[in-house]
Amino acid sequence: MVVEPKDFARSVAAPARDTAAPRLSPQIGTTVPRGFRPDIEGLRAVAVLAVVLFHAGIPGFRGGFVGVDVFFVISGFLISGMLWREVGTSGKVSLRRFWGARARRLLPASALVGVVTIAASAFILSPLQVKTVAVDAITSALYVSNYWFIFSGVNYFGKDSLTTPTPFQHYWSLGVEEQFYLVWPVLIIATAWFIRRVRRRGGRDASTPAPGPYVTVLALVAVVSFALSLVLTYIMPPAAYLSLPTRAWQLATGGLVALTVVHWQRLGRVPATVIGWAGLGTLLLACVWVKGSSDYPGVLALLPTLGTALVIGAGCANAEGGCGRLLGLAPMRSIGRISYSWYLWHWPVLVLIPALLGHPVGLVMRLAAMAFSAVLAVLTWKFVENPLRFSARFRGSPRHSLVLGAAVTAAAVAAGAITLVGTPAPVGPGPAARPLVIGAEPTPPGLPLQEYDTAVREVFAQVNAQVTASVGMTAVPSNLSPPLTGTAAEVKSILANGCLRSLPFDGSQPECLSGNRSSETTIALIGDSHAAMWNPAFRRAVDDRNWRMLLMAKASCPIVDLPLTDHLNEMSEGLQRCAQWRAGIMARMRADPPQLVVVSAVRSYGAHGTAVWGKPGFDPFNPAWIDGLGDLVHELRSYGSKVLVLGPEPKLASVATNCLSAHLEDARACEVPWRATNNAGIEAESSMVRGNGGDYANTVDLFCSGDRCPPVVGNTMVFYDASHLTKEYSQALGPAVGALIDRSLAHD
Repeated sequence: MVVEPKDFARSVAAPARDTAAPRLSPQIGTTVPRGFRPDIEGLRAVAVLAVVLFHAGIPGFRGGFVGVDVFFVISGFLISGMLWREVGTSGKVSLRRFWGARARRLLPASALVGVVTIAASAFILSPLQVKTVAVDAITSALYVSNYWFIFSGVNYFGKDSLTTPTPFQHYWSLGVEEQFYLVWPVLIIATAWFIRRVRRRGGRDASTPAPGPYVTVLALVAVVSFALSLVLTYIMPPAAYLSLPTRAWQLATGGLVALTVVHWQRLGRVPATVIGWAGLGTLLLACVWVKGSSDYPGVLALLPTLGTALVIGAGCANAEGGCGRLLGLAPMRSIGRISYSWYLWHWPVLVLIPALLGHPVGLVMRLAAMAFSAVLAVLTWKFVENPLRFSARFRGSPRHSLVLGAAVTAAAVAAGAITLVGTPAPVGPGPAARPLVIGAEPTPPGLPLQEYDTAVREVFAQVNAQVTASVGMTAVPSNLSPPLTGTAAEVKSILANGCLRSLPFDGSQPECLSGNRSSETTIALIGDSHAAMWNPAFRRAVDDRNWRMLLMAKASCPIVDLPLTDHLNEMSEGLQRCAQWRAGIMARMRADPPQLVVVSAVRSYGAHGTAVWGKPGFDPFNPAWIDGLGDLVHELRSYGSKVLVLGPEPKLASVATNCLSAHLEDARACEVPWRATNNAGIEAESSMVRGNGGDYANTVDLFCSGDRCPPVVGNTMVFYDASHLTKEYSQALGPAVGALIDRSLAHD
């Protein structure tokens, strides 16, 4: 995590009792004390300890991730105060000097850790993971990894015991900070320019700035950013957690404290002491009470943010009293000094040691990893951070500092690129396996219903026999299809040329027809991404019958109309345009009813319409979902269509490609047990669907044998992530879904 140099803290700190009294700047009308703020350095120690203890899994620190929020507020306070003082004294901001100082201070240590981490990963991790980590390294070196992680769907709080998380995951916060350093001075300059222009037009003195307009700008940034954070916490949690626009309010909060420092300095000793302890208590409460499964950042982020602001604000009046006395202790300050390097080192060490040993590690080993990373931090601080930070050559030349930053960044990017290109693609060591092949012809119309039931049983038995033969597979087949590096093609396939709608603010649905468009028989497949993943299977079945097919799907939108009783969820639903999208689909079904409507969806929508994978205690077959599914089937049947609802598929414990790449010699590690709790939910769904005139297909036999669900069947990989079918496996199941179609159309 980024830590500001302590000389920045001098000019915003309250004076120590043994220092000269503060002087008054005639330009800005604000006290500019000379004392150093030991409490801020100690506050950094609290922040980094919270993060490290959380990542190390130390009991009692389940909310330690809020330490990053503390760093954001500290950075906002220090940087905003420094920029404001520069504007007040010179009327402008030197971007070269500012960016040069940031580059000299932060980039060398970050690049060093990045290069060492990618080198260690190349020796320790599997080839596919190394390639992924190499991309992470490149984006981290360029300080855009936070957006790369959002795009990649990284879950900061995800627990995956089968694969190693990226050792660059913590660089997301450095990305937020560096983007802040690019944007913030430009914002200050723009504000100063606007103020001067307005004052000159009004005939007023433009040479003496006042903090009021800057406070207004920061307050506006804070309000807008906080509102965006609230909304995205429920719509796109990764974006809410990892992006600058949703974290800017915390940086702006620190800035507001800096620009109102004169008011904080007027606090008496007793009020300052009370406020400081209250702030520290609030911060510590967040460290032990907030949990990763909460909706975060959201409203809960107010705890560490306001707590930190209160500690800093109180310290402006009494830095050495109250909680400042605790924070200013020598051990706390020592930890604070190495906090940046410790933050950089701790996560790669914690991630790579278990990967090196080949098994998860216990508490003692995690404590040892923390200590080892602290030693690396001390060495980095002593031999990299400080020498470059205080070098006369670089300190006196913004140009040299910028060149230094560019050079170390280029070295880190090059290390990632060389690793990406030089790492061979992972190939299974096992013998070539037979592909998944199903032999079944369409069942002619007009037969007794039991004939169609028999056809379904027989084709499902064919698939299940091959699934059973693949349970316990050790070495991954050398002819694995798709290859482990083929994820991009799989994602492209499921998007189906835009037929799977995936963007918020868009409730439209194109007319995605395929097959024989002149056919009088239409099969409609509707739902979310778990409907789109079945598209290759139904396309094959429809083509075999010379019919036409209609695909209508939108990612993360429930096809079932679930009740919305929470205002934030109503906002989320509105921004996603889910209701508008569902209404359009139903209007299309009503205007031109297909012969058969197939419904497929993930079972991860809560009672209020939000996706809640990973929420402990959530029942994916809750009553709201069951009732809504029955209503959907009833409505579709009223239009004259027959309805087939596909049951749920298993969900792997990790991304299939990552897990298989890490266990090329033993694919059994990537098998997943079929959860027996699903059976009761499937029975409830089936009863509700059939009670409303629809047909229901329990698909578990297509994926599992008994309670084991293999990641590879024959030579075909089943899922390309944790829950979406590969195009190849879906297409292979065409005869099976074809039998289901025939039975549903024959069903009265």
